[in-house]
Amino acid sequence: MRKKNIIGTASLVFIGIVFGAILVSGFGWVRPSYGDVKIGADRPPVAQLTADASAFNNAFVQVAEKVTPSIVQITVVSSVKDDQSSNNPYHFFFKMPFGNDNMPQEQEGGGSGIIISDDGYILTNNHVVQNAKQVTVTLHDKRVFDAKVIGTDPLTDLGVIKIDAKDLPLAYFGDSDNIKVGQWVMAIGNPLSLASTVTAGIISATSRSININKDRYAVEDFIQTDAAINPGNSGGALVDLNGAVIGINSAIATNGMTQSYIGYGFAIPVNLAKSVAHDLIANGKVSRGYIGVSITEVDPSTAKAIGLGDPRGVLVQDLVEGGSAAQADIKEGDVILKVDGKETNQPNELQSYVAAKRAGTVVKLTLFRDGKTIERNVTLKARDEKDTKTLATSSKLKNGKDLDAKEMNYDALGMTVRNMTDEEQGTYNVKNGVVVTDVKNYGKAFNQRLSAGVVIVSADKKEINSVSELTSIIDKKKGQAVLLKVVDDQGNSRLVGLEIPK
Repeated sequence: MRKKNIIGTASLVFIGIVFGAILVSGFGWVRPSYGDVKIGADRPPVAQLTADASAFNNAFVQVAEKVTPSIVQITVVSSVKDDQSSNNPYHFFFKMPFGNDNMPQEQEGGGSGIIISDDGYILTNNHVVQNAKQVTVTLHDKRVFDAKVIGTDPLTDLGVIKIDAKDLPLAYFGDSDNIKVGQWVMAIGNPLSLASTVTAGIISATSRSININKDRYAVEDFIQTDAAINPGNSGGALVDLNGAVIGINSAIATNGMTQSYIGYGFAIPVNLAKSVAHDLIANGKVSRGYIGVSITEVDPSTAKAIGLGDPRGVLVQDLVEGGSAAQADIKEGDVILKVDGKETNQPNELQSYVAAKRAGTVVKLTLFRDGKTIERNVTLKARDEKDTKTLATSSKLKNGKDLDAKEMNYDALGMTVRNMTDEEQGTYNVKNGVVVTDVKNYGKAFNQRLSAGVVIVSADKKEINSVSELTSIIDKKKGQAVLLKVVDDQGNSRLVGLEIPK
């Protein structure tokens, strides 16, 4: 009997052991309670950040903490005509207009701003506050103020507003002349009505012109970044990892449908913004100086045509009659290499630098002319707002045509020209030249943006009165390049370099 009890007890123990093993096995027949499930691994993949990695990470955190309080949210109710919203290149920064169809409409928009003085001056974009009927500012600490528009500058897309407040947190302005492509930056603003948003990226390019402002005097010298910028970021800050503002967020690249960020945003350099802000606060408008020239980039063909060697500087195409450049012995065909010792290789680089100067300021231009480097001091003038004259085109040309050859097809250039009639000279307001009648696709003339209907009035800085004269110059320039001056039927002229095959 006792033996049977022992055997029975052992059997029960064995069965218990087997059953317990089944419970903890992978058969899943019995599930443990959720409270007993272990979540996650025991250790992080990287035990501890290195000192350098930790410092880099903390830089973003500290900048966000320190700079965000100086960025405000701006809400604007503005007037708009029926067709203004669609014609405004910044229309996607605004909500749908409201009002009846027969009356001027109103629209509500949003943007950002940067506190630039502790007593309430705020820098933003012109397109955020233009035509504003009501401007409201919300601070980082949730306080709300009505704001007054102090002044705007459409040519740089900047504006200044003012709220009645004291002891506000100020942004620190850096030096946009010293930024580098590849440098880390952060964009801080209020995109898509989401307050106090921070994104990060790098500087993708500098001195970008994106032709968003169609005014002929517009200044576009944008910093390009891949830090996410969306509608509502306008007027916010682009800052470096020291927390210094280096740009004012202004525009985005968009696919035209979503009107949202697709990879690149653009910011106005802070050095230009500081100058504009000072003028707007002091005078309510900008007293900007102008050199009085029309300029273009120097391409390889043009550089070869004028003997410059490497393509650099900007080419003076035209001068304003009586303007600063004309009075300082600047000539059509000069290449501006430097301004105040600063190299300038893009038109918008020169425009941006000069736009930060007031009328009456003297700038020193380093020029390339006829194989020599010379310097000229130019006293900047203010633009006369009432002056409707266009940039000067030469009308002091001599009469006389050699009609030995009436038309010529330059196969190697992909271009055909012929002599002009007297009636055509009157139409173009020129006294000499030959008209381009045909340009072949992808030829040398085509690649230099020559087109049928333009008139060649000079070649190699010599007036052209006939096809024969042009042919003679081209024959002498084989294997080199020739500088042409062309005029279109609107009276616009430009210089263009054209390489001549051997």
